[in-house]
Amino acid sequence: MKLKIQDIQGNAQGELDVKFAVIENGKGTQAVHDAVVAFNAAQRSGTACTKTVGEVAGTNKKPWKQKGTGRARAGSFRSPLWRGGGVVFGPRPRDFTKKISSATRRLALRKALSARMQAGDVVVLNDLKLATPKTKELIGILAALNLDGTTLLVVQGNETNLTLAARNIPHVELTTGDDLNTYQVLDADKLVFTRGAFDKVEARLGNE
Repeated sequence: MKLKIQDIQGNAQGELDVKFAVIENGKGTQAVHDAVVAFNAAQRSGTACTKTVGEVAGTNKKPWKQKGTGRARAGSFRSPLWRGGGVVFGPRPRDFTKKISSATRRLALRKALSARMQAGDVVVLNDLKLATPKTKELIGILAALNLDGTTLLVVQGNETNLTLAARNIPHVELTTGDDLNTYQVLDADKLVFTRGAFDKVEARLGNE
């Protein structure tokens, strides 16, 4: 499969041969599902917490004697039946992380990228660097490339000027070729790779 290479003005700069095997059938669908579920699960903080009877403040003294008061028997001020008492079976801190194999992650990324390339949603630039950290300059580049909707910019490494310029644009996300994941590939309307970033992704995927 070949992808067109452009400059930041949208002019053609040749073609790029995709080195990894493009998936054209239903293979990898389950891997994509597993990768997205694992990504969303990892975003959960898991910090919800309630106090049990042993953790709430209060004395161990019996509120009143067992018999003779006419009231229901009670053994603790910290009973779950009482206001301010402990919570029964409430949420506790937990780790929502789901583990998937590295082979599954690679397959999911390759499947997602294959689908986006076949749909024509992938743009490859020969380079993307800004002289100054100006948001207006980056907006001008996106306009020249006719990019509407949400855009994922995938660059080779951390670019300070690009990071500062992109952070003020709500529909633009910035990542690197080493950090790109399946969820990001599926979430954006358009994917913009620099040549170096695409090479890094290809190296991650290998020749599977």
